[in-house]
Amino acid sequence: MREALGALTLRGRAFLAGGLTAVACAVVLGQSALVRVGLLVLLLPLASALFLARSRYRLALHREVSPRLVAAGQTATVSLTLTNEGRTPTGVLMLEEHVPYSLGARPRFVLEGIGHGWQRRVTYRLRSEVRGHHEVGPMTIRVADPFGLVELGRAFHTTAPLTVTPRTTPLPPIPLGGAWSGAGDNRPRSFATGSAEDVTVRDYRRGDDLRRVHWRSSARMGELMVRREEQPWQSRATVVLDNRVGAHRGQGAASSLETAVSAAASVAVHLASRGYAVRLVTAAGEDPGTAWHARDARANTGPLLEALAVVELEARPLMDSRWMAEAGQGLVVAVVGALQPADQPFMTRLHHHAGTALALALDVDAWAPHLPAVATESRAVLSASGWRAAPLGPADRLDAVWQELGSQAARGAGAAPSATGATRVGS
Repeated sequence: MREALGALTLRGRAFLAGGLTAVACAVVLGQSALVRVGLLVLLLPLASALFLARSRYRLALHREVSPRLVAAGQTATVSLTLTNEGRTPTGVLMLEEHVPYSLGARPRFVLEGIGHGWQRRVTYRLRSEVRGHHEVGPMTIRVADPFGLVELGRAFHTTAPLTVTPRTTPLPPIPLGGAWSGAGDNRPRSFATGSAEDVTVRDYRRGDDLRRVHWRSSARMGELMVRREEQPWQSRATVVLDNRVGAHRGQGAASSLETAVSAAASVAVHLASRGYAVRLVTAAGEDPGTAWHARDARANTGPLLEALAVVELEARPLMDSRWMAEAGQGLVVAVVGALQPADQPFMTRLHHHAGTALALALDVDAWAPHLPAVATESRAVLSASGWRAAPLGPADRLDAVWQELGSQAARGAGAAPSATGATRVGS
């Protein structure tokens, strides 16, 4: 009851004040009829508060977000189903959904009373221009009496995930060259059966199918080992994203990092559509959710796009190179920011491990022309490391730069600069 009295609306408080005033005036003036009117006005909000306080509302909420993975600029639909599982019919319901600021204003709805076992369903749309992982919800509900004198607040603490992936640009097909242990432009071929020579074992990693555990090797090594059946014709690609703080300029959606993430996503989707098993490597190393061993990357780029949706700047001076322990990295496409001479050993080693090495080098100085230049060493580092690279600025079209990069791959060494400004770097 105390909660209900504290939830009196402005109208309810006005009724209380008016009733008390009427009773006081009636006593002073000796008007018995006015006393009855004052008591009626005074008791109405108290009776409403008592009714809501004694009511046992049992409301159930089901929230569904479809689809749960959308690209920036696309729309997701949220369906809310509210069910009254109690015996008491509700009054007017005012619903407010809590959503992150980047998804827009909070949706609000007003529903008429819901009887026992009844359902009400409402839908609304969400759209974000910014990538990221968001939680939709929780929802707060205010239950009001029919006269609007009392409003009680209730909350559902459940949420639903929504991931906004980076924008992608369709890229034209270009000659990509060698993949891991085979021709890169050939679609991966699998065999119905494999010989014993085709089967190797490695350490068990989280997410591996337990049916692939090789028990004989596990008993010999003293730890779980799984079979790794890697065929020599599987095409692999590694997308390397330089997301270090010192390699980028700008803030928010207009930063060079966002352009780099969008470029990496576009390249990954393009390579996956051409039959490559694609994984993502950032400054912190290989992303576990996109590793080659964890899934069939050719079938779905969802995990990779989800990983790119939450990429942030890393306060690291150098790129992590521990993931290059295994030989044969296949096709490597690097999206780099401002490189320094200290990055040359990493780029040289990565080029040495790759079947084909291509780079999209962001002209990060163009994102902040009023600041001192930081990308002056990038061209020299890529050239000394033997990379074939093309510069990408804020005004450049990614598909055109990608096409020029492919043209240089076809022309080979000594290609002249084109109108887009892309150049062949290295030998």
